[in-house]
Amino acid sequence: MRRKLLAEFIGTYFLVFAGTGAVMIDSLTQSITHVGVALTFGLTVTVLVYTFGHISGAHCNPAVTFGFWVRGDIAVKDGLLYIVIQFLAALGASGTLRLLFGNVADLGATIPAATELQAFIVEFILTFVLMLVIFGCAVHGKANKRFAGIAIGGAVGLMAMFAGPVSGASMNPARSAGPALVSGATEHLWLYLAATFLGAAAAALVYSILHEQGD
Repeated sequence: MRRKLLAEFIGTYFLVFAGTGAVMIDSLTQSITHVGVALTFGLTVTVLVYTFGHISGAHCNPAVTFGFWVRGDIAVKDGLLYIVIQFLAALGASGTLRLLFGNVADLGATIPAATELQAFIVEFILTFVLMLVIFGCAVHGKANKRFAGIAIGGAVGLMAMFAGPVSGASMNPARSAGPALVSGATEHLWLYLAATFLGAAAAALVYSILHEQGD
């Protein structure tokens, strides 16, 4: 378990450091662009799946861990440890970025450009789809797991590309909590926690209907 928790800490730290760091650097230099930020998140997830997938599963996302718990793929105690370490890693990454660059762009915090209801629904749908992709390409017995990292990273990049301007395309409670808590931009944090956990749980239930009962 220590190896798994270390992998989850490093993976989540790097995801938040690289992804939200791209948001901050783009705010400072206007050189990365929205597309570049989306690609940064997607490529980072791809790298992490191939680096840590065989150690911890490379969740790097409390909602993903929760989705696995709902389906019974991870014990309650282990899941709680994963989630705690993921949030701590996100806080650490945001703290590092603040030390490096100051409180630029709220440290890349996810802030809805639309209404909270719109952002909530978007985040629910995005997390639901991401969780289904993870189940379908990395968990299902018939899946070709060699391409799981590409599929999962591609899903994250794609959804960040089109939904980022609306909700920030978080899909990850730790990714939203770290920047929000360290920068103080916590006004909308609740929706990024609630929508992502609910989306992952719904995906776990739907996956069981789509695949397990039909196999």
